[in-house]
Amino acid sequence: MSANQPYILVLYYSRSGATATMARQVVEGVESVAGIEARLRCVPSVSPTCEAVAPEIPEEGAIYADLDDLRHCAGLALGSPTRFGNMAAPVKHFLDSTSNLWINGALVDKPACAFTSSSSLHGGQESTLLTMLVPLLHHGMVFAGLPYSETELIATQTGGTPYGASHVAGARSDRHVDTQERALCVAQGKRIARLALALRAMREEA
Repeated sequence: MSANQPYILVLYYSRSGATATMARQVVEGVESVAGIEARLRCVPSVSPTCEAVAPEIPEEGAIYADLDDLRHCAGLALGSPTRFGNMAAPVKHFLDSTSNLWINGALVDKPACAFTSSSSLHGGQESTLLTMLVPLLHHGMVFAGLPYSETELIATQTGGTPYGASHVAGARSDRHVDTQERALCVAQGKRIARLALALRAMREEA
């Protein structure tokens, strides 16, 4: 990764692996756009035991995000499994730690999008995506969904919403991301990358 190259922060939490798979496909979409890169990061689990501390480096998968990853990004793709129609606690915990970025307007006018996975088709995917956008709007970010020009939105019988990419993992969380869900993740990565470059150019001209 170039020190001067703008990047999209693809930030996620994953328990069973589906959201992590989606994150990698969003990265694929981002990196198909010239002039921008993807930075893949995750957030640690939140322990109900206050004394429990996560290791600084996870045993597998992407490394944990820090606030500088978010501060310096050109755009954000935020992923979370659905928990009772809302984002998972670790994602909310990370966002709750970003007050200093909010005070300094670090994310104002940067594009953001969200993606999610749930066990069932009507398991709260859309409400999860909508609640994920609320703190991003408080940060002044420009939220980008998926337009219906992505024809998989019409054809899909599993995941995929205009509010962001989604996946139906099944009751045992063992259903793989299908072709249409994957295409929408890649499309979302491409869109957020293009928007980030366009908005960055506008800020530089202002």
